[in-house]
Amino acid sequence: MKDKDDGIIYVGKAVSLKNRVRQYFRKNNKTARIEKMVSLIDHFEYIVTDNEAEALILECNLIKKNRPKFNVLLKDDKTYPYIKIGINEEYPNVYITRRITKDGARYFGPYASPRKCKRNG
Repeated sequence: MKDKDDGIIYVGKAVSLKNRVRQYFRKNNKTARIEKMVSLIDHFEYIVTDNEAEALILECNLIKKNRPKFNVLLKDDKTYPYIKIGINEEYPNVYITRRITKDGARYFGPYASPRKCKRNG
């Protein structure tokens, strides 16, 4: 959800976008926080993902990156695994890491599960 200045005020996910958005505009059962958020909404932007795991990772990353005013900040500090290929090494190696650094390596991910990163074939 974005405000009139195109600032992100809330990041969410839904299987049914119509039903999720309808919840925010119902007359009853809204907290003062939700009423304030709804009053600031100017327009919506959405991204379609292939599955729920991808949607969860995207939501988490967007909240961490943009820190929207009406999202609860994620305190668990969980980071998702990436596959790192050290292309600057004499013999490039493949690693699993949870941090991306500016070291010239190639990074792929994030992945929902370290197990899927380690799977062969």
